[in-house]
Amino acid sequence: MTGAGSFISFEGIDGSGKSTQARLLAETLRNRGHDVVLTREPGGSPGAEEIRRLVLEGDPDRWSAETEILLFTAARRDHLEKTILPALAAGKIVITDRFADSTRLYQGITRGDLRGIVDRLHAMMIGREPDLTFVIDMDPGLGLARALARRGTEERFESFGEDLQVRMRAGFLSLAEEFRNRCVVIDGARPIEVVAGDVAAVVHARLDADLIA
Repeated sequence: MTGAGSFISFEGIDGSGKSTQARLLAETLRNRGHDVVLTREPGGSPGAEEIRRLVLEGDPDRWSAETEILLFTAARRDHLEKTILPALAAGKIVITDRFADSTRLYQGITRGDLRGIVDRLHAMMIGREPDLTFVIDMDPGLGLARALARRGTEERFESFGEDLQVRMRAGFLSLAEEFRNRCVVIDGARPIEVVAGDVAAVVHARLDADLIA
C-alpha cells in the first residue's frame, strides 16, 4: 500500500448483505494489519447522521426526488469532509456501506429521470469516486424479504415494494458495467462466508498489486 489510503464502497439492493460484507471485510483487513475506517451512507459523520434520520424514516412520499438529491448530497459532503478525506490522507482504508452510486439510482433513475442532476451535483460538491466498488447482487424478492425482516425504523425505501427493488437491481448491474474499471459484481445469494472470501480475495489482490491506494 501507498500512503494515500484506499477507498472501497459496497452497493446493492436492500437486504443484499452489503452491510454484513462491509463489516466482514473491515475485520479481515484489520486482522491483516491495516488501519480501517468502516462507515456508511447516508451518515458517517455527526451532521450526516442527522440527515440520515430525515431521509430514511417517515412516510414514503415525505420528500420529492429533487429534495432527496439535495439532502443526500449535503450528507455526503459532510461525510467526505469529516470522515473520508481525513482518513484517506492518513493512509487508512475507508470502507463505506453505500456511496454516490446509490443516489444515482434511488433518486437519479428510479424516481424520475434525474441522473443528470445527480451527476452534476456530484461533480460540483463531491468530486470523488471509490477506488473499488463491490456490487452485491441479490434476487429482489429475497432481498426485500430480508430487509423487511429486520423490522427497523429505517424502512422508508423498502416500503416502495418489490418493483423498486427489481429496478434497483437492474440499475446496479448497469452501473457496474458503466463503471467497470472500479466495480466488481459479487453473487450475494451464497453463504455469507463464501461471499466474504470472494470479496477479500479481490481486495487483497488489488492491495498487493497497489491497484487501489
